[in-house]
Order: sequence, then C-alpha cells, then structure tokens
Amino acid sequence: MNDQAMVLAEKDGRGVVRLTLNRPDAFNSLSEGMLEALQAHLDRLAADDTVRAVVLAGAGRAFCAGHDLKEMRAAPSQGYYERLFAQCGRMMMSIQRLPVPVIARVHGIATAAGCQLVAMCDLAVAASDARFAVSGVNLGLFCSTPSVALSRNVPRKFAFEMLVTGDFLGADEARDKGLVNRVVAADQLDAEIERLVERIVHKPRVAIAMGKQLFYRQLEKGIAAAYDDAAQTMACNMMDEGALEGVQAFIEKRRPNWG
Repeated sequence: MNDQAMVLAEKDGRGVVRLTLNRPDAFNSLSEGMLEALQAHLDRLAADDTVRAVVLAGAGRAFCAGHDLKEMRAAPSQGYYERLFAQCGRMMMSIQRLPVPVIARVHGIATAAGCQLVAMCDLAVAASDARFAVSGVNLGLFCSTPSVALSRNVPRKFAFEMLVTGDFLGADEARDKGLVNRVVAADQLDAEIERLVERIVHKPRVAIAMGKQLFYRQLEKGIAAAYDDAAQTMACNMMDEGALEGVQAFIEKRRPNWG
C-alpha cells in the first residue's frame, strides 16, 4: 500500500471532506507513512477555500490505536523518536490550524495518539461502544504528547488519572468529561455527524475561519489579552460582507443571503 492510500479522501458538493485513516488491519495506527499522508491531505485542504468542513474517520474496527509500536521499536534511537513525535505534533497542530471545523468520527478504540487525535479535532461524535485511553503507561511509556491535547479537553485531575492509570473510558463518560460532543448508537453515527455538518456548512466560511483561529489563540493568553484579541477579531469579522448581510437580514426580519 502506498502512503497516499493510507488516508482516503472524499469531497462532496458542499465542500465537506471525509478523510479516512486506512490501515484497518493495524487499527489505523499512525505509522510514519500514515502521518505523512495525513499531513499532505491537511496541507492541501488548508489551501482549498472551497472546503467547508472535514470529517476524520477510521476504516475497519477502530478509529485509531495510536502510534505504530512495531515500527517504533524497529529502530530505537533518541534522534528517531524526537523526529517522529515532532512530526506527529506538526500534524496535530495542522488540524487546529485548518480554517474549517474538523469533526472526529469515533468508533471502536481511540488510544494514546489516537485519543490525542480526537482531542485535537474541533468536534467529536462517538459511537456508544467507543472506548478511549491514553494507555502508554501500561507499557512503561507516559503519553506525554497526548497529554497536551487531553489536558486541554478534560478537567486536569481527570486527565492525569487517565494518564497514570491507562484505564479505558467509555463513550458516555468521555462526553460527560468533555472529550466528545455527542454519543449515539453505532448505526446512527453518520446521521448524527451529518446533522452537525449541516448546521456548519450554511454559516459564512470567513466567520468560522476567523472564529476558529481566535478560539484557540485566546485560550493560550491571559484574560485581558484574550479580550483585546477577541475585540479586534470581531471588529474585522464585522467588516466582512457575510456579517454585514447577516445583521441587515436580522434587522429586516429575513433570512440572510449568503449565496
């Protein structure tokens, strides 16, 4: 299988792209080839202004089982591991920097860097039988890089408990703790994601792009600096044609004409 086939891409007429991790026999573990293929797709999507939303899914029985441990163990060296985790970090940040919402479609397991992948997506919908863990500690490897995303999604003490025990988390508890937005029966997963996508694609792309950038940027700032940044972003957004039309439509009690 070539690297590109490790991630399948489909785009519909609305600009909704579905990226499918395609190593089902390996539970979609993130090999170097998978990381490279996913990075290539994300880079292309970032440059495509017709894209409105991205759904990230996994083929086969699982969403993603984390890094490919067999590949990692085959050539152990400090330099290799530093490059690998830096490569993975760049890919994860590309999801956050993408100007459109990215929705994780989670079924089966999402473990270690797979759980990190869920946490880095803007939204997540899980099947009721999905399970989550940052279980590297069970192998003597603390999930340090997944902890960055996990601790920005769920309460601190709960994140630390997951990291030091390696215990699995059910879908309902993942929702209750903030790791996923919605939980539905497995046969309703695509329909629920479609409902979410439909509520996104009819909004102005510019507003969502500006808002997503600001949302993550302000989280890393103190509150005063966050308000300053947010005020500037809203002022710029207000000058966009989509916002001007939306406000005018509200005043005139009609639907906005966003084309």
